[in-house]
Amino acid sequence: MDRRTHIPYAEAKALFDKYLKTKYLRHHSRETEVIMRALAAQLGEDAEFWGICGLLHDLDLDEIGDDMLRHGTRTVELLKEAAYDIPPLFSAILAHVEGIPGLPFRRDSRLEYILAGAENITGLITAYVILRPDKKIAGTKVASLMKKFKSPAFAAKVNRDFIRDAAEYAGMELPQFMGIAVSAMESIAEETGM
Repeated sequence: MDRRTHIPYAEAKALFDKYLKTKYLRHHSRETEVIMRALAAQLGEDAEFWGICGLLHDLDLDEIGDDMLRHGTRTVELLKEAAYDIPPLFSAILAHVEGIPGLPFRRDSRLEYILAGAENITGLITAYVILRPDKKIAGTKVASLMKKFKSPAFAAKVNRDFIRDAAEYAGMELPQFMGIAVSAMESIAEETGM
């Protein structure tokens, strides 16, 4: 079987549609995608590739359920089964699971740090929006989000260190990073119901 070293967006979207069925996971992955695209554009990186990393990073979660020791690894297996051989994509997917007990993966590149932060910030922003009276992302103020970020009890599962690291690797202050993430998520609010 020939291995392909590039994945066109239409093929990435087909894999997303095939493997991710849970509404929350689909929204989270799309949010991560648009944040990654926005950050790549800001940083002069390949927005298409970074977006695909965001779209596919949790591809395995519906399949593996609670077996988090397979998270990331199973996504890479699924991509290899589909005849892709894209080491930077594989390493970003594996590195975003850093911190799961029992998994040896560590972030090493700017892409890996930023993917881990981008996927975590979706949780913080979503939790904040759910608490708003209208439950809409429109009008979200970064200053208000920063206050929630500083409260460890709020969205406690969100890894704030990953978000801080991502902002640092992007060469941004945390509020700028958050502002880009909010704007990106707002761009697909109709799709995600926010």
